[in-house]
Formats: sequence, C-alpha cells, structure tokens
Amino acid sequence: MKKLFFITLAAFAFTACEKNDPIIPNEEELITTLIYTLTPDGGGSPVELKFQDLDGDGGNVPVISGGTLIANTTYSGSLRLLNEIESEDITLEVEEEGDEHQFFFSVSGLNANVDYADTDANGKPVGINTTLTTGAASNGQLTITLRHEPAKDASGVVNGDITNAGGETDIEVTFDVAIQ
Repeated sequence: MKKLFFITLAAFAFTACEKNDPIIPNEEELITTLIYTLTPDGGGSPVELKFQDLDGDGGNVPVISGGTLIANTTYSGSLRLLNEIESEDITLEVEEEGDEHQFFFSVSGLNANVDYADTDANGKPVGINTTLTTGAASNGQLTITLRHEPAKDASGVVNGDITNAGGETDIEVTFDVAIQ
C-alpha cells in the first residue's frame, strides 16, 4: 500500500512540476515605429518626426528624425504607431483602448505647446490627434511618451502633466526640433 501511495505521489509531483506558459491577458505590443505628422493649419508641407527601430529592443540603434517648424504657426498633429516586424498598425489598438492609454508631450527649450484634440469614451484625453502651436524661433526637444493605464483622474493628467500619471511607459521618444 505504501508503495502505491509513493508512486501516486510521485506521479502527482511530476505533473504538478510541468512548465506551463503563463497567460498574459494584455501583452504589451512591440512598437518599432512612431511617426508624428504635423500639418500646418493654413496649408503647406507636413513635417514628420519619426522614430524607427526595426529590430526592436536591443540590436541596432534606432533612427530618430527631428524636424523644422515655422514660427507662430498652428499645426494639426497625428500620431501613428507601428510594429513593422509583424506589419501591424498599433495606433488602432491604442485608439480602441483609449481609456487605458494617454500620450504626453513635453518640450524643453522649444517655444511650443501641444494640446489634445481627441478623447476616450470617458471624455479624457488620448493624444493620437493634437494641436501643436509654435511661438518665436527656438531650438529644443519634444518628448512624446505613451503611458498604458495612466491614472487619468490624477491631478494634472487631463492637462498633459505626466507627473501623477503612473501607469507603464509603452514608448518614449525625444525629437530634436527647430522653430524658424
């Protein structure tokens, strides 16, 4: 009887130790490309700020292209996120899950500000569509950060302040920008 008990116990221990892959309910998407297209409201050529890292994290260094904007001009901004390894447009997922995502825009040394032009189902900002307004000539940087599950009700978050947003950063890119 003891022998049967130990055989049963060993069989149970063997099956209990089998490796099972975990189920991840909302696995983070790989973002290889971020394109921020800025179109002057009065007409003119769009300016494209682009981040591209075709091999994903690690490996080759990403290619980041900044741009030059016109002073005292309002631009309609549109963001696009891609996973070019899998030929997927991640923008659609971020838009569909707008209540779980928010873009944040910060400027350093740049005479410009960015305002949200879209909202999620709860009326909170997402940031796929924006309005960027330039002031006098300057040189600086524009940083775009996408947060997953930010605390949109936290102080300042609906106004684009990332300080109290929390959540996880899906992508963060800094572009060199000139205003002339």
